[in-house]
Parts: sequence; structure tokens; C-alpha cells
Amino acid sequence: MTAPTGPLHSSLHGSDAADAPEAAHGFSPGVAEALARAGLDVDDTLRVLSTALAEDLRYGPDETTAATVTAGAVAEAELTPRVPGVLAGGALVPAVFDLLAPGEVEVLHRVEDGTRLRAGKPALVLRGPVRTLLIGERTALNLVCHLSGIATATAAWVDAVSGTGCAVRDSRKTLPGLRLLQKYAVRAGGGVNHRLGLGDAVLVKDNHVLAAGSAVAALEAARRHAPQLPAEVEVTTLAELDSVLDAKAELVLVDNFTPEECAEAVRRTRAAGTGTLLEASGGLTLEVARAYAETGVDYLAVGALTHSAPALDLGLDLRT
Repeated sequence: MTAPTGPLHSSLHGSDAADAPEAAHGFSPGVAEALARAGLDVDDTLRVLSTALAEDLRYGPDETTAATVTAGAVAEAELTPRVPGVLAGGALVPAVFDLLAPGEVEVLHRVEDGTRLRAGKPALVLRGPVRTLLIGERTALNLVCHLSGIATATAAWVDAVSGTGCAVRDSRKTLPGLRLLQKYAVRAGGGVNHRLGLGDAVLVKDNHVLAAGSAVAALEAARRHAPQLPAEVEVTTLAELDSVLDAKAELVLVDNFTPEECAEAVRRTRAAGTGTLLEASGGLTLEVARAYAETGVDYLAVGALTHSAPALDLGLDLRT
């Protein structure tokens, strides 16, 4: 089968598609401004949404909607959580529809990302062409449910360590193509982003240590190579921690330490007087999060925030 090609608006029939440009032309100014205000990268968001819509429309237009919905019909739609959670990506929903019918979908109500949602209370109310709302519904829900799931999971971790002074950080364990959006969702849930990529900080891991001969050798090599970047080094034993403290490491990842070992690591780090920060990683679960945070470590590294968080159950329902 040969996949049809053409602009996204070819999925719309009749007057609904009359003035719709290709997705590559970008968002309407108001939508782009709303995305930027929310803290989203507009260009990255355009890329993700365009790709997602193209997946649905590559084999042709939405024949079900064309057959069942009168051209020109207009309605309101509510984005409503079925369960409590934290919203992330609310601005993406109207942005999806804007790519299908620029300027034709109006936002009547939207709560801010990071808001704790109550089941049954709408987080977003839109008004626009019914065909547009139905064609973009699944794309919009796929993204906002996924990102809100990440924000909800992050908020649970942040709540678990509340009052300890310990922050919850994500990792690069993200889905291909969605990193900036997933990390945005972590922030919406109250977490802190670690590296966005390989080039914005040094992180010496076990394989780097193996290649360099020791944690200190790897750290010093990284400092010589990229002195302008913050450097973090992973250790797996207290003896290894002592060695990188002697080298005045800025940030140390203590991997697979028990809470008792983390407490000892904190004691040794404070005694060293180097101002080194500690990040606990490996085998962390929500049930033990507070025990680790109370040891005095500065961060908990939680890769599960982006690779394992379940989607939040949200629905987009027409209101006539």
C-alpha cells in the first residue's frame, strides 16, 4: 500500500479545510505565544505534533468523521480527568487543533500546567469545528495523558520527600523524540531536570570509569576536555567516594547505595568541606524515597518518571 501524501488539512472535507495550511507553516500567533508562555519549546512542539498528526493521516483522511459529522458543525469540548492527577501539556491540546484548522478553535477555559486536578472537573474547554475536534482528539489525548502521567508521578515523588530539602531529578531515559516534552512534564510535577542531552553537562558513568581506569582519572580527563561544563561522577563504593572527594568533585552520583550507606556518604562529604553535592540513584522506589531523602542527599535520580509513568486517564468529550 502506498501512503497518501499532502498537507494535514487534506484530512478535512468541505469548508472546514478551506484555509488550512500545511503543518510546516507553523502555529497561529496566539497558539505559539501560549506554548512559549507555558515554557514549551515552540519549534520542538511543532515537530512532535506534526509527526503525530501525520501518523494518523498518512493513509488518507478521517472517513468516519467525514461520514458522520456535517461540515461546518461547531461544538464545545471538555478535557476532563477521570481520576485525580497533575496536568501537563494542556497548551498542546489547542495546538493540535490549530495545525488542522488554524485560528478556528477557541480556548474558553484552561487551568495551568502543574495544577492538581480533581476527577470530573474540566481542565480545558474548547469551542471549534466538530470535524477538527474529532480528527485531532486522539493525538491531543495521547500527548496530554502521557505528559500528565509524568507530572502526576513526579508530584508523588516530590510529595514523598517534602520537607527534607532533597529534590527529585529525571534522567535521559526518555522516549525518542519526546525528551523536551517529557522533561517539561517533570517540571510541571515539581521535579528538576538533569541533562537535556550529552553536551550540556559531564556525567562520568561506570563504563567511562572502566575506560579511563578509575573514577578520578575519568573525572580529571573530563575536566580537561570540557572545563566549561559542570561535572558529575558516579561511584559505587564509599572508598570510591573518598577518592573523588579528594579530587573535589562538584557532584557525585552514589549508585545502588543503601540508605545507611547514603547517610555515611553525606557524613564524609560534609566532613570533606568541598561543597560537593550528592545524588542517590539505582533501585529507588516511591516507598523508600523518604528514607533516602532524609539521609541528607541533595537529589534522588528517578529514571522511572519518564520511562515508566502510567498515562493519566483524561477524556475529551463533546458538549452540545
